[in-house]
Amino acid sequence: MARITVEDCVTRVPNRFELVMLAAQRARDVSAGAPLTVERDNDKNPVVALREIADGTVELDHLRYELIHGLRRHVEIEDQPDDLMMAYQDHPMVEAGPPLAMPLDDDEFSDPGEAPQPEVDDDPRFE
Repeated sequence: MARITVEDCVTRVPNRFELVMLAAQRARDVSAGAPLTVERDNDKNPVVALREIADGTVELDHLRYELIHGLRRHVEIEDQPDDLMMAYQDHPMVEAGPPLAMPLDDDEFSDPGEAPQPEVDDDPRFE
């Protein structure tokens, strides 16, 4: 079993940061059940991923796409046409009801001193 080093992979991916990110993505793919393109040789997934990158048996552009797609927080949905969205806006699913009744006595608490006050604990530990 030959040891794989970063120097073996730098010819394929010159940026070491990108190399680490791509190898980590490939190791995640292998963990998820992706087929191996090299013999495992009792190596762990990150080592197998580096060996695949060094041998050129994985497509780096596909790994880049998966990496970027996996890091997205907001995925745009392009399947729904704008006409469908407009139809939902024109016809609301919930009908508006009558307005809520407001109390007749608007000045019930016109003076802030009359409103009920919360109890305050004068414990010095909470200052």
